[in-house]
This record gives sequence, C-alpha cells and structure tokens, in this order.
Amino acid sequence: MPTEVALLESRALRVERMGRVDILDKVKSLVMLPDGIHVRTEDVARYFEVSTASVRRLTDRHQEEFTENGMRILRGSELRSFHSDMMSLWAREGVESYPQAATQLRLYTRRTVLNVAMLLRDSDIARCVRTYLLDAEDSLRAQYGSLDQRVTRIESCLAGVGAALQELGPVLVRMSERLDSLDRKVERTHQVIGAMSLRLTDVSQDVARLDGRLDCFARQMRDLRRGGRR
Repeated sequence: MPTEVALLESRALRVERMGRVDILDKVKSLVMLPDGIHVRTEDVARYFEVSTASVRRLTDRHQEEFTENGMRILRGSELRSFHSDMMSLWAREGVESYPQAATQLRLYTRRTVLNVAMLLRDSDIARCVRTYLLDAEDSLRAQYGSLDQRVTRIESCLAGVGAALQELGPVLVRMSERLDSLDRKVERTHQVIGAMSLRLTDVSQDVARLDGRLDCFARQMRDLRRGGRR
C-alpha cells in the first residue's frame, strides 16, 4: 500500500486515485458555485483552511497537472460570459450580488480540488483527505482479495462439477442407447399387434362365412327330413 509521502511525491500514484472525488465530502462539505461544477481559489482555500496565496502558489507550481485535471483560468470575453451565467444562476436563488474577478478567474472542479488535497502539505484537511483516500484503497483491496477467494472457491467447485459431468457422460450415452433400443422393441411390438389385429379381422370374417354355411346346411337338412316324412 502506498504511503502519504509517496502520494505527495508521485504524480503517477495521484493519477491512479484521481477518480475518488467522493472522499472530499466525507471529510468536509465542499461548497460549489451555482453551476454545481466549479469552485474558485478562495473556495478551495476555505475548504482546506489555508490562505488563497498558498493555493495559488501550489497551482502555479503544478499548473500542467492541475490543468489536466480540470483547472481553468478565464480572461476577457470568456470571463465576462462566465460571470453573466453565474449572476443569472444566483439571481434564481435570490442572491443579489456575486463577487466578480476583475481580470482573471481561476476555476477548479472536484477533481482539481482532490488534486490539491494530494499535494497540499500544510493543511490538516488535506492530510485527512489523503488518509481517507489511502484507507479507502486498502479497504477496496481487501474486498477484492475476499472476492478473489470466493471466485477461487467457485472455480474449484466448478472443476469438481466438470469432472462429475465427464464421468456422467458415458452413463448418459448408455442410457440413451438403451432407450433407443427400447423404442425399437416397442415399435416392433406395435407392428406385431397390428398384424395380429388384421389377422383376427380375417378370422372373424371366416367365422362369419362359416356360420352362414352352417345355417344353410341346417336348412337343407330340415328340408330333407320333411321330404322323407312325406
């Protein structure tokens, strides 16, 4: 786990942790401008309880890094347009005046404020943010470790299931073959029963014809007896 000193000295480590802006509000409430996106230098200084000069010196010293993380310096028409937007938003909230910068305005996003926290040495608030940041990373690493163990156990169980399925495969094949054989036997039985049914139908017709001939023979015999009596 990286230390606070490593975080202060290594830009690469700071970049890796730049997404954890949620930690800022866990330490202290950060008051944003009405657009909900930006804060000014004085707002950053108030959050970290340091002077605005300390914040400016820090951002000047690491200007490239802060610019990459959202810091902007507004001048001229861009500054006037931004002031106009802020005055409009503040008016909706019932605020009559808005402090305007004369020539330039340095704006910070939450990401930039977190960047300040990872570089500002003479602020208890900044140190607290760094502590939260490192503790949160340690906790997240522990959660990932626990998750990795659970995944490993699941994989071992699946390996056992795979072996069982491999053993069950031949059994299922044999059962399938026996069922196919049984189906063939049932089909042959149906064929035999069908043939027997047809044969019985023929026998029934033969019996009916024999009954007719016997009846005819009986009538002939009766007729002969009557003729002999006469």
